[in-house]
Amino acid sequence: MLTEKVRQHFNVVAVSRAKWKKKAKYYHDSLEKLYSFLIPKLSRVLEIGCGTGDLLNATSPSYGMGIDIAERMIEIARKKYQRLRFVQMDAQALTIQEKFDYVILSDVIGNLEDIQKSFDELHKVANSNTRIVITYYNTLWEPILNLIERVGLKMPQPPQNWLSQEDIENLLKLANFEVIKKGTLILIPLKIPFISNFINKFIARLPLIKHLCLVQYFIARQMPYLHSNSDYSVSLIIPARNEAGNIERILKEVPNLGTKMEYIFIEGHSKDNTKNEIERIIKKYKEKKDIILIDQKKGIGKADAVRLGFDVAKHEICVVFDADLTVSPADLPKFYQSLRTRKGELVQGSRLVYPMEHQAMKFLNIIGNKLFSIAFSFLLDQPIKDTLCGTKALFRKDYEKIKKNRSYFGDFDPFGDYDLIFGASKLNLKIIEIPIRYKARSYGTTNISRFTHGWLLLRMTLIAAKKLKFV
Repeated sequence: MLTEKVRQHFNVVAVSRAKWKKKAKYYHDSLEKLYSFLIPKLSRVLEIGCGTGDLLNATSPSYGMGIDIAERMIEIARKKYQRLRFVQMDAQALTIQEKFDYVILSDVIGNLEDIQKSFDELHKVANSNTRIVITYYNTLWEPILNLIERVGLKMPQPPQNWLSQEDIENLLKLANFEVIKKGTLILIPLKIPFISNFINKFIARLPLIKHLCLVQYFIARQMPYLHSNSDYSVSLIIPARNEAGNIERILKEVPNLGTKMEYIFIEGHSKDNTKNEIERIIKKYKEKKDIILIDQKKGIGKADAVRLGFDVAKHEICVVFDADLTVSPADLPKFYQSLRTRKGELVQGSRLVYPMEHQAMKFLNIIGNKLFSIAFSFLLDQPIKDTLCGTKALFRKDYEKIKKNRSYFGDFDPFGDYDLIFGASKLNLKIIEIPIRYKARSYGTTNISRFTHGWLLLRMTLIAAKKLKFV
C-alpha cells in the first residue's frame, strides 16, 4: 500500500531531517516567512504533515497541533517543541475532534495516496471561519528538483504527485472548498547574497515571471451553503456631510434588512442643514425606526465617520452606505444576502460594470479607478474591479479584527475603503463585488478632492505593495 511505503520512508529519513533542512535553509526560511505573514500570531493552527514541527512553531500559535504519518518525525517534534501538541496520524483518516483557525499543508500533497479524500477529511477540523493554507511545487520544476535530489542536494522523496494549480483548485472544489487567493514565490531557492533576495522579492512577483516560481500557494475556505437559515441584525452606517436633501429619502427608500435594523448617521461639519434634518427625522420616525445621530466633532473625513459608526454599531452585520444616494437603496438586499449566505466576507459594490448615468463620475475618476483596480488585483491575489465604491458590508466581528490589525498598513486612508479592503485581504477574508448602477447626484456636490485624495490613495497603494507583496 502506497501510504505504508510513505510512512516507512519518512521514518527512515527522520533522523537526517535536520541535515537536509540545513542544506535547504534559504528555501525553508522563505516558507516560514510566508506562513508567518499569512497566519496571524496566536491563532489556533493545525499542521498536517508537520515533520519535526519547525514550520508549525514559526507561526507562533496560541494552540498548535501537528500530525504526521511517521511516528519518528513526531518523536523528534515532541522533544523540540514541548509547548505544541504532536500526534501520529494519517491525513486520510483524521480522528481529531477540534476546530482550528488555520490548517497548513506544506509540501505534503505530493505524498498523499488520495488527495481528494484528504481534503474531504479537512471538514472535521474546519468551520466556516477556518482557512486552509497549501503550498506545493510548481510542476515546471519537476525535472530540476529530481536532478537536485539525485546529486544529493535535496532530501529523498517517495514518487510524487505532480499537480498544476488547476489540479489543486479542482480537488479542493470536489471536496467542497473554494480558493480565496493564490500566488507564487521563490524563483531562486538557494541563497546567493543580495541576488536571491532581490530577485525573489521583486522580479519573482512580476506578471508572467511569477508563473516560473518554484512554490505555488493557495488559501481556501469551506464552500458556503447555497441557502442559509440564519438571519442577522443590521447596522446601516451612513456618513452624511452636506446631504440635507437626501436624509429623509434614505429612511423612505432603504428596505428593511435582517431581523432588526438601526440607522447610524454620522454628521461631518455640514454647511447646509444636514444635522437639523437628521434630528427632525429622528423625532418623526422615533416610533418606527431606530435612528442614531453621531456628531463627528473634531474628526475629519469619511474614514473617521465610518469608524465612528462602527464603534457605536450594536448589530451583527454592518453596511456602509453613502448618503449621496448615487447607489440605489434597492440594491442593499443583495449585499445583505451575499453576506448572510457567506458568498463573501467583505461585500462591496462595483460601479464599473453597468453604464453610469451621465456625469455620475468624471472621466479622470473612471481612469483612476480602473488603474487602481489593476493594482489591487495584483496586490491582493484576488480580482478587484472597483476599489472606491462606498457601499460595503461585513460582519462586525470581522471589522473588529481589521481594526485590531490597522497599524500594519498605517492610518491615512481618507475614505476608509482601502482600510477595509487591505485589512480584509490581510486576514484572508473572501472579498466579492456586486455590480450596481451608479447614479448622478440629485442633491449637493461631491466631497471628494480628485487630485489631493488621489495622491493619498496612490501613497497607500504603494505602502500596501510593500506590506502585501514585497515583504
